[in-house]
Amino acid sequence: MSAQRAPEGTLSRRGFLLAGAAVGGGLLVGCGVPTPRERLGKPDALPVQGGEVALNGWVKIDTDGRVTVAVPRAEMGQGVMTALPMLLAEELDARWEDVQVVHAPVARIYANATLLLNVLPFTSDDDSLLARVARTSVQRVGYMLSLQVTGGSSSVRDAWGPMRTAGATARAMLVQAAAQRWGVPPSQCRVEAGRVVQAATGASLGFGELAQAAAALSPPSDVPLKDPAQFKLIGRSMPRKDIPGKVDGSAQFGIDVRLPGLVYAAIAQPPVFGAQVTKVDGAQALKRPGVLKVLQISQGVVVVANSWWRAQKALADVQITYAPSPNDTLSSKDIAQSFEQALTTQEGSGFTSKGDVDAALKAAPRVVESRYSVPYLAHATMEPMNCTAQWHADGASKGQLSVWVGTQAPSLVKWKAAQAAGIDTDQVNLNQLYLGGGFGRRLETDMVEQAVAIAKQLDGQPVKLLWSREEDMQHDVYRPAALSVFKAALDDKGQATAWSNRVVAPSVGRGTTARLLPWAAADTPDKNQIEGAFDIPYSFAHVSVRQLRPFNAVPVGSWRSVGHSYNAFFTECFVDELAHAAGQDPVAYRSALLSAHPRHKAVLALAAAKSGWGQPLPAGHARGVALHESFGSICAQVAEVSIDGDQVRVHRVTCALDCGVVVNPDTVDAQLQSAIVYGLSAALFGEITLANGRVEQSSFPSYPVVQMAHMPRIDTHIVPSTQPPGGVGEPGTPPIAPAVANAVFVLKGQRVRALPIKLGPTA
Repeated sequence: MSAQRAPEGTLSRRGFLLAGAAVGGGLLVGCGVPTPRERLGKPDALPVQGGEVALNGWVKIDTDGRVTVAVPRAEMGQGVMTALPMLLAEELDARWEDVQVVHAPVARIYANATLLLNVLPFTSDDDSLLARVARTSVQRVGYMLSLQVTGGSSSVRDAWGPMRTAGATARAMLVQAAAQRWGVPPSQCRVEAGRVVQAATGASLGFGELAQAAAALSPPSDVPLKDPAQFKLIGRSMPRKDIPGKVDGSAQFGIDVRLPGLVYAAIAQPPVFGAQVTKVDGAQALKRPGVLKVLQISQGVVVVANSWWRAQKALADVQITYAPSPNDTLSSKDIAQSFEQALTTQEGSGFTSKGDVDAALKAAPRVVESRYSVPYLAHATMEPMNCTAQWHADGASKGQLSVWVGTQAPSLVKWKAAQAAGIDTDQVNLNQLYLGGGFGRRLETDMVEQAVAIAKQLDGQPVKLLWSREEDMQHDVYRPAALSVFKAALDDKGQATAWSNRVVAPSVGRGTTARLLPWAAADTPDKNQIEGAFDIPYSFAHVSVRQLRPFNAVPVGSWRSVGHSYNAFFTECFVDELAHAAGQDPVAYRSALLSAHPRHKAVLALAAAKSGWGQPLPAGHARGVALHESFGSICAQVAEVSIDGDQVRVHRVTCALDCGVVVNPDTVDAQLQSAIVYGLSAALFGEITLANGRVEQSSFPSYPVVQMAHMPRIDTHIVPSTQPPGGVGEPGTPPIAPAVANAVFVLKGQRVRALPIKLGPTA
């Protein structure tokens, strides 16, 4: 087997040590945020064909004037194939109808330098020296490690500088090429809709006519970016580039791959977490028509056949024996008990400490105490996990591997595929495809490693591995279950003076690290677990927020909005409790606590006004409100709710968002609606439970989601802003559960303190 080396810029032991050094003190040589010019890259980073010419690593132009933009993030419905090209096309002054898009290859210039900001334990308004050093350091680390990853609602935030600079630089080169041809200074030329125009004569040349000459020039060292007042594309709703292919069926998702000689694989993974296969008898399965092989890989048992359905049906005939596992009796009750034990035996890690909470609680005329909980959740993407792989044998010890997959993390896929194949990363040919749902699940590489292990046993035949829905549901990396315990001190006027919160949940950071770099996994403080709890915007004189991280065998990972998804439910419901304890309107109470955060206050006011807060509702209806900041954006929601028997019905959701500068308003609206539906499904139905070491839910009948008949009306309102762009894909998810739960309280007079919402004699 060839010696493995870490691919350029991907995760490695040395890389993680550097990351730690960067976060600890910013000690990297040349520490600082990678500049947009540094991320321009060389033209050869972007493959060309025919008459195309690349002007930098982000854009190429054909002789007919077509402009092709490399998009470095995965398109999973959020609209990056439109919003990111808009940034480049805006500065290039290209005609939108001339712009086409391609997935960027894996290269350092496409790294998501902004992603790692999400792991830093600082509030958004923390401008201390330590916070500034840490932010610049982790962005440098993200770039050095080539973390080409889509997540953390960071796509536009990260591309805002580099892609605009790439467009502006290409534009300047085209102008210079035209000016040289005409023998005039560049200052006498302007760009309009894909053409360079000579001001004095009105003569013009198209981009396609100038591309070859422009490519021969050295890019300018510094180019000005447009003033927002000059924007022609940014801020407008533009037609999405990915929609036509998704409508006519030409769009390629991972599940769509068809190759000559393709065979299909179905997998049965151990039903108990951590169990191991000890014996496989595939004799009966091999008698079925079309069945080619029965294989055992480290992650389970695989049947390969000439159709996926034949492979899947044949799995039932395979006799699999598993070794006894320590998790054979693990149940949801056991996990809940371990959370309670953590509360009594662990101090946990402090994330926020202000004043003297204990003294304030002892001295308070009244103390309000509550506890909230949420279950594990599956991602339940519409497209189950899949990957197609082909091993091209080349001698006894080396080979080249091709992989076709829809992934949120192409750089990690190349690295883990190479590991699984025992080759170097530059021997992996990755074909990035559309994702039929990501939500954090396709940050993982398990399906890729499995497909590679199968392909290596198939003598060069390409194989498509497709998980059944049951495998997908029962072998997810789940959103953690969590428990939150609150205490608040109220003065004699009912105002809260002290806030104490302890959050108990497994660590996503530890789980993710254990899958990528087992040697680096450790029980250390994890911002992902406590985000949305330690950084609330409300002002209290005394604050203590701590996290406890019990460990169990259930794998956990990133789920849309990660820790915010449950901490918003906890904190916003408890704030609502305090408002009612004080006898105050929930909106007015929150507003009074937001004196130090005018942006939050404005978003809350907008949502309340647009929802008709305080105005009469039909009989049996009530409104609930929630406000939450996540991923650089502030979102407030008001839910109008009724109750029919033991069922909660959400009629209308009014959503206000401040996400800074908006690139494509239509995409923002769509993402908010998507995030609300995703969060509402979890609030009303979502629950993964365990018995005998295995997940009890298997498909949508036992893990339901909101259907069309129960879809509420959603009204979105975007706050005009000149602030830098914030995230959009996730901030709409956290507020919906508490908004609905707070409305249920108004109707029933009882608090919903556990999700999913289950109504009965008590909530």
